[in-house]
Amino acid sequence: MLSPAPAKDRAGQGTIEPYFTYSLPVGYFDATGTSHPQHPRQQQFSNSTLWKYGLTDTLSIQAHTVVSYGWKKGAGHTGGPKFGDLPIDLIWRFVNGNPKRYIPTFNLFAGVVFPTGDYSNLSNAQDGVGNGTYVFRTALLSQSSYWLPGHHPLRLRTWGWWRRSLNSVDISGISSYSTQAGFHGRARPGMSGQAGFSLEYGVTQRWVLAVDVARDWANGAKVWGVNGNGQRVNRISAASGDWQVDPAVEYNFTSRIGMIAGASVYYAGHNTGVRIAPQFAVNTVF
Repeated sequence: MLSPAPAKDRAGQGTIEPYFTYSLPVGYFDATGTSHPQHPRQQQFSNSTLWKYGLTDTLSIQAHTVVSYGWKKGAGHTGGPKFGDLPIDLIWRFVNGNPKRYIPTFNLFAGVVFPTGDYSNLSNAQDGVGNGTYVFRTALLSQSSYWLPGHHPLRLRTWGWWRRSLNSVDISGISSYSTQAGFHGRARPGMSGQAGFSLEYGVTQRWVLAVDVARDWANGAKVWGVNGNGQRVNRISAASGDWQVDPAVEYNFTSRIGMIAGASVYYAGHNTGVRIAPQFAVNTVF
């Protein structure tokens, strides 16, 4: 549910994979990693869809669209469904695996997140679903498969993401960077990344058990300018990080259509929320 997927096996092959997620905060981790209850809670329902197409037998392109709707007691809700920032990546499989010799498949990701989500001059903070900047991102993914006793397949993926903003952006008023009405200035998000591993165990030809474990980290965003009172602002928000586990169950109707259901559980971290996010997805291959 969380791990990136490798390049397609051949040119012309494609995948459409829509995810539906309900995010429910249950608290927050402070700077020392201690959890506290949180009221009111920022809730969100989102649809994120992965679109992937094989350009060649080893090179694929993918896009990831996200549409969300959020609400918070006493703080209003988004002005309808909001389209977030748009990542587009190239995926190159530069090593073909050999399970008999225990050689993993390796894939390199490189792409840009385009600033398509609202981030500045917002009616309220709920509408802030983007960063406003172009963000370069890259990842390395390894994938290997093994046969366990009883002729049950086990697939292992390990990966690491790294992201860095390519520019700063003008912001005014209420924004995604926690500025308020009357503010004028600029902002730039900090570097961020993720590392993790996933396991998928084939119980039968149709049923699969899966679990992902990942560590997220992010440096604080820099904001500078003048607020509504004419005071100079120059700050860097605190860095944050979290650990999450995503258990799931997958059912494959055919070799081309499957469904997966599970939940993301954020169980440790600092300066970030404690969240539970149940979700399900449908995977179609053509």
